[in-house]
Amino acid sequence: MVLIRSALFSLFIVIFTPIWSVLCMVTFPFLSPENRYNFIGTWNKVVIWLLWHLCGIHYEIRGMEHMRAALDLPVVILSKHQSAYETIAYIALLPKQLHFVFKRELLWIPFFGWALALLKMIHINRANKQTAALSVASQGRERLSEGKWIMLFPEGTRTPRGSTKPYRKGGARLASATGAFVIPIAHNAGICWPKNSFLKIPGTVIFSIGPAISSAGKSGEELQQEVENWIETEMRVIDPSAYR
Repeated sequence: MVLIRSALFSLFIVIFTPIWSVLCMVTFPFLSPENRYNFIGTWNKVVIWLLWHLCGIHYEIRGMEHMRAALDLPVVILSKHQSAYETIAYIALLPKQLHFVFKRELLWIPFFGWALALLKMIHINRANKQTAALSVASQGRERLSEGKWIMLFPEGTRTPRGSTKPYRKGGARLASATGAFVIPIAHNAGICWPKNSFLKIPGTVIFSIGPAISSAGKSGEELQQEVENWIETEMRVIDPSAYR
């Protein structure tokens, strides 16, 4: 049954994504940046709804009050990265327009990447670390000044459950340099949609949102360590079996 439902989900994505991407490209010239984000976010909401009702992947959000309390603050979100699920869910579920930092290769994906290119996200060349860092700093500062939130995955790539990669300091350094707050997010999406897996496994994805962490008086390195400690400690609360 899991295989059949996963196949049906993939079939839907293959059909729905090109259609929605074409609609985005047709309508975007007539929409404001805010409305473009909301329009493309409908795709995310449909996909999360389908994962819930077809594949049995539910979600639970803990700590949303921390985000609501910070809606008027400059914020950099730093999140655990295990799955494709969270990258889809954040646009659908979080209460503020997000500007993701992502590798530029995503723009080359037919239809999906073309629609993504129409949004003011921050795409970087990961092959050149110096250029990538400058892009995050300059574009991130600009987006924060516009009242937008920046979203980064400090591990840089998806990691299997129970493991971690060294956290990159770019997001914390951006927050430190601009006086922004950092909101950390831990989640266990790898339970239901493991990295590079075709199967979508029924279960509940828990998103745990931490309190906003002030960057005042902290270096990027100090801030990054505080965020990493919070996320990795929380991971052992929401997914203890992965760390036994």
